[in-house]
Amino acid sequence: MPIVDKGVTLMPVVAGVNVYPEYIANGALVVDDVTGLIVDYGSSETILTEYAHAKEGHNPVQIHDYKNKLIMPGFIDTHVHYPQIDMMAAFGEQLLDWLNNYTFVTEANFSDPQIAQDTAKFFLNQLLANGTTSALVFSTSHPQSVEAFFTESQRLNTRMITGNVLMDQNAPANLCAPTEQGIRDTQDVIDKWHERGRQHVAITPRFAITSTPKQLQMAGELYASYDNVYLQTHLAENHDEIAFVRSLYPNHKGYLDVYDDMGLLGRRTTLAHGIHLKTAEYERLRETGTQIAHCPTSNLFLGSGLFDLPKTLSYTGVSIATDVGAGTSLSMLTTLSEAYKVQQLQSNPLSAHQGLYQITLGNAQSLVLDDKIGNFMPNKEADFVVIDMAATPLLERRMAQTKTLDEKLFVLMMLGDDRVIEQTIVAGVNRYNRLSAA
Repeated sequence: MPIVDKGVTLMPVVAGVNVYPEYIANGALVVDDVTGLIVDYGSSETILTEYAHAKEGHNPVQIHDYKNKLIMPGFIDTHVHYPQIDMMAAFGEQLLDWLNNYTFVTEANFSDPQIAQDTAKFFLNQLLANGTTSALVFSTSHPQSVEAFFTESQRLNTRMITGNVLMDQNAPANLCAPTEQGIRDTQDVIDKWHERGRQHVAITPRFAITSTPKQLQMAGELYASYDNVYLQTHLAENHDEIAFVRSLYPNHKGYLDVYDDMGLLGRRTTLAHGIHLKTAEYERLRETGTQIAHCPTSNLFLGSGLFDLPKTLSYTGVSIATDVGAGTSLSMLTTLSEAYKVQQLQSNPLSAHQGLYQITLGNAQSLVLDDKIGNFMPNKEADFVVIDMAATPLLERRMAQTKTLDEKLFVLMMLGDDRVIEQTIVAGVNRYNRLSAA
C-alpha cells in the first residue's frame, strides 16, 4: 500500500506547499505507450489485476518486471553548461581565472556546428546515463550551439531549457556578440524553439560582468514581453566576482540590485549559486519569486564558499544542480552527496528524503514544470529511472546491512552514481539501458 509519510518534515521549494515522501513497496507504474503519459500507479497487486488483461478494443498491456529495483521520477538538473563537458576537472583556479583560462577557450570552439552537434549528442547521452531527463542548460554565445542542442533534445524527446549566452564585454572577442545582435539571436531562438514539443528557451546573460547595462536592460525587456520564457544567469558565487560587479555598477546597492534594476528577476528566473547574499537580497528574492540553483560540487571545486540551504529555502525556492564543468559530476546522486557534506559543515542536516525530493519534484517546482514532471501523478509525463540498489559489490554489501527505508535511501544518496542507473525512460520510451551501453 502507498505510504505517505507525514511524519517526515520536508523544506518545500514553493512556500506554503506541503510535501511528503511517498514510497510504494512492490509497486507498479502504468504508462500509456502512445502518449508517453502516466496513467496510474499503486500497489502491484491492485495495478496488475486491473491492467494485466487488455480491455476489448485496446492494445495489449506490456508488463516490465523490475523486481528488487527502485523506480523514481527522472532527475532534473537546474544549472549545467553543456559545452563545458570537454573541460571538466581543469586544474586549480578560482572562478574568474578559471573562466578566462579554460572556459572561454573551450566555448570558442562552438562556432563550429559539427563540434556543437557532436558535443550536444554526447552530453545528452551522458545526462541519460546519469538518470537526468530534464535540465536548465547553458549553451554558448553561438546560435548554432543552441540549434545543435535543441535538435538532439527534440530527437530524444527530452524536456530541456537553453538559450544563447549573451556576452558583449569583458570576454574574448570571438565569444562576444554585439549588444543588439545577441538579443536578436535570442528572439530568433524563441521564435523557432520555445515550447516546440518539450523544448523551452531561457534568456541567458552569462552574468553582470560580461554584459553591458544596455544588454542587460534589453534582456529584461525581452523577458517582460513573455510570461512563459525562462531567464538564467549567475549570482554571488565568488568574492572577486562580487567586487568586479561592484566596480562596474558603483551606483547600485549590490549584485542582485543590478539584475533587479534591469528587470531580470521573476518567478521563471534561476540564478546559479547565490552563496554570498545579504538579508535585503534574500528578501528581494522572496518578493520577486526568483529561484536559486545550489551547485555543491562546483562551489567546492572552485573554493567559492558554503551555501546555506535551509536559510535560502526560508526565503525562496532552491533547486540542486551539477554546474558542469566547474561541477565535477553529471550525477545528481553524487551532487546530493556533496550537498550533504556542504550542509554538514554548517550543522544543517540534509536527509535523503529532502535530497531526493529536491532533485525530482522540488526541481520541477522551481522550474514551474511540476504540472508535467517530477512525480508519478496521472497525466504527467513518464520520465523515470530504474535504479539498481545493488549495482556494485560495495552497494550490495552495504544495503544488506540497512534495516529501514531511510537507511537505504541515505546510502543511495551517499554512494550512488551513474552505475546505479539501470534504465532511463523518457516520455515512456527507453532512452538508456546500462546493459546495452556496456
